[in-house]
Amino acid sequence: MSSSGYIGINHMTTSKFTIIGENIHCTRVVKRGGIRGHIFTDGSEAVKYRSEGELKFVRVPKHFETTQPYQQGNLKHFMIAVWKGVNDDDAAEGEAYIKYEVDRQTKAGATYLDLNVDELSHRVGEQIEAMRWLVRYVQSVADIPPSIDSSNSEIIQAGLEAYDRSAGRPMVNSVALERLETLDLIAEHDATCIISAASESGMPENADERLENATRVVDAASVRGINYEDMFIDPLFFPVSVDKAYGPHALDAISKLRERFGDDVHITGGMSNVSFGLPKRALVNEAFVRLAVEAGADSGIIDPIQVKVDRAMRLEMESPRVKYAVDLLEGRDDFAMNYITAYRSGDLD
Repeated sequence: MSSSGYIGINHMTTSKFTIIGENIHCTRVVKRGGIRGHIFTDGSEAVKYRSEGELKFVRVPKHFETTQPYQQGNLKHFMIAVWKGVNDDDAAEGEAYIKYEVDRQTKAGATYLDLNVDELSHRVGEQIEAMRWLVRYVQSVADIPPSIDSSNSEIIQAGLEAYDRSAGRPMVNSVALERLETLDLIAEHDATCIISAASESGMPENADERLENATRVVDAASVRGINYEDMFIDPLFFPVSVDKAYGPHALDAISKLRERFGDDVHITGGMSNVSFGLPKRALVNEAFVRLAVEAGADSGIIDPIQVKVDRAMRLEMESPRVKYAVDLLEGRDDFAMNYITAYRSGDLD
């Protein structure tokens, strides 16, 4: 058994680990002119990808060239794809790219597809229209349900109303103390939900704050008739390269949440957040998945193409390369200096 007594890690597989596939999100970027970028002979640009052996392109609309991400050398590829679909400007191009990612996430083991359009526009009306379009298109090509992801309850409502439940119950990502009204939508639409450990005023500073904040939301959800088994608690994970305490805080919070609520609730979170800014991110991410499962997590908001749960469960935890990642995640490596030094010397290969 794991140290938390929650689950035997040797028996954890992707079939028991709920994967919320994180990629269909308007914040995602690729580099202009990089591996995924393409420049045509006329100077116009596109995102390139290969589907069914054929090289395909999502061309960048002209007005995107004036946006800050573009001028900083980035292409927000799903923002471009969704915009094309909503505005019927080469809609088939945008739809094909989204279907490509739906198929990849599903094949890699995703249980839900997280859909977020918040950064498409600063106008709520346009965000609502985009969410409706995206949910309707995704449900036409996917056989797993959506996770409707937004910081705005109106956008969440639009997504839930657009979904026809053909692939099962939807999820809402997320509900927090600052927007408890989202719980009414979750109850009305019989959705599962991600419960954030954020407070009304910001992010938690330690494990106890995470536990207190999440408990208040769980109690509010229970009052509305939402069952524990439909709750996925997100303790919130932050980059360990910024503060060595972030890893221990997260793992301690998982253990305390599991102790408080038992086996009925799920514990999830954006697990790749911990590796932000570091080299060899997959190593850190998969080591964190392993430690999180040992602490009591049974779900993750991850890219299952990049982060393999089965592989995480098979990690040789005593191998030198993994121990560098574990030391980092358990708070024994200030500013990731030992980890970065090991990377530069080739010890993580």
